[in-house]
Amino acid sequence: MDSPFGLLAELTYRCPLACPYCSNPLNLAGYQDELTTDEWRRVLVEAGELGVLQCHLSGGEPLLRRDLVELVAAAHDLGLYTNLITSALGLSRPRAEQLRDAGLDHVQISIQSDDPTVSDRIAGTPSFQRKIEAMGVVKELGWPLTVNVVLHRLNIDRVADVLELAEEVGADRVELANTQYYGWAWRNRDALLPSRAQLEAAEVVVRAARERLRDRMDVIYVLPDYYSRYPKPCMGGWASRQLTVTPNGDVLPCPAAQSLPLPRASVREDSLERIWAESPVMTAFRGTDWMPEPCRSCPRRELDFGGCRCQAFLLTGDAARTDPVCHLSPDHDLVAQAVEAANAESRADGLPLVPRPHRVRRPTRHPGGADRPAPGVERAG
Repeated sequence: MDSPFGLLAELTYRCPLACPYCSNPLNLAGYQDELTTDEWRRVLVEAGELGVLQCHLSGGEPLLRRDLVELVAAAHDLGLYTNLITSALGLSRPRAEQLRDAGLDHVQISIQSDDPTVSDRIAGTPSFQRKIEAMGVVKELGWPLTVNVVLHRLNIDRVADVLELAEEVGADRVELANTQYYGWAWRNRDALLPSRAQLEAAEVVVRAARERLRDRMDVIYVLPDYYSRYPKPCMGGWASRQLTVTPNGDVLPCPAAQSLPLPRASVREDSLERIWAESPVMTAFRGTDWMPEPCRSCPRRELDFGGCRCQAFLLTGDAARTDPVCHLSPDHDLVAQAVEAANAESRADGLPLVPRPHRVRRPTRHPGGADRPAPGVERAG
């Protein structure tokens, strides 16, 4: 494809939750200078001109942007399909009605478990009941509802109950996504990586649920990379289908690419069209010419594109290495060791977690209609 069809608009990294698997960057303080309302409007126009069809509004927590309704309306007026990816904290009925009137097409709500105590503990704040109430509002207002659950060692044994909860709230789609180890999840990998026995039990439950619910609810199950024989293609191929714009205007081929030692590209300095076509961050790993062996001569090179560049960098320090998840990678032992540790009989459960800090500074308005963080004290989770 010559142009992307999906834009992930990360409006803010402020968030009321403190999930230990969050994929947001570790240096959250580096993203406080958020794009203004007018800057985001320009991004949306340029995205439409580039060929983008879907706009996913995410964060952090996008509901913390006071101009969210304005941005939804702007995207809708441009003909973009809009999807709100939210914790639902702050999705009151009046706010939801405003978003519906602005043209929002779809809502995805995350939940940490079917059990209120477990869910609140993982989220780092009481939130379960508000999420359930918000799901009810979403269905009452006629939106399609996706329930997203990030799976890991602390909740994967509850997959059957999670699916039952998704049925109860009337979800149209449920995403059971095993943790990908970037950002805060990378720091907590030892505590979060499930055992092989846990995964096998969960897969049995998911297969049965897919068959039982096939006419009522889509059940998406994403395996953890570490237990796969081959890696997943990075976003369908590096900078081939989607792009991400971060709160401060950086443009990336995927949400986790902040960690890579590549030149930055910003919508504050250049157009999306030029960034997509010419910037080093987009062209560095596009296609297959950059590949080392064994990827270069592998018949799967245009199926998985060498795997995840961010994962390769985190594990080896070199973003151009074959993703160590691949059993053909010369670095595969790095993944094998982590899996072995997760399955060791001597492994102790309840390993300490490093929570993602809360970032809920109250924004202030400034010319251009932006929400910018006001001076204040961050509250650690």
